[in-house]
Amino acid sequence: MKTLLIASASFLAMTALATADGTHSGSSGDNMMAVGQPGKASEVSRTIEVIMKETDDGEMLFEPKEINVKKGETIRFTVMNKGELEHEFVLDNHENVMTHKAAMSKMPEMEHDDPNSVRLDSGMDGEVIWTFSNAGPFEFACLIPGHYESGMKGDITVAGH
Repeated sequence: MKTLLIASASFLAMTALATADGTHSGSSGDNMMAVGQPGKASEVSRTIEVIMKETDDGEMLFEPKEINVKKGETIRFTVMNKGELEHEFVLDNHENVMTHKAAMSKMPEMEHDDPNSVRLDSGMDGEVIWTFSNAGPFEFACLIPGHYESGMKGDITVAGH
């Protein structure tokens, strides 16, 4: 019984942390976020290839480091992990990226199933289809502890019409 209570308390704590950071679904129960919303494959206007990898000197990076899109555009991000370590690709505004990063530092093995992110083992690939509904500066990042600090972040600029 004691083990069951501890497991239940741990699960509730993880659930609260995962939903409190604002990146795991919209507060009104939908998937609208500052950076936009999940896109539909039938509405993709272009595909952007994103590579995640490490360098020999320990830097972790995305290629490209900067992405420009237009408000209303639906992008298919084809994300490939060409590194030797597990990495993730998360789209959001800077504030939410920092909140998510703090949560990940406390629970590095946190599992996600968010439409604005994909986590990939070495050699794997995945995709994120996203509609950018708002203009402004946003970012993409790997929030596995230590990866952001090692350079694994990039800028997305969403231009108005």
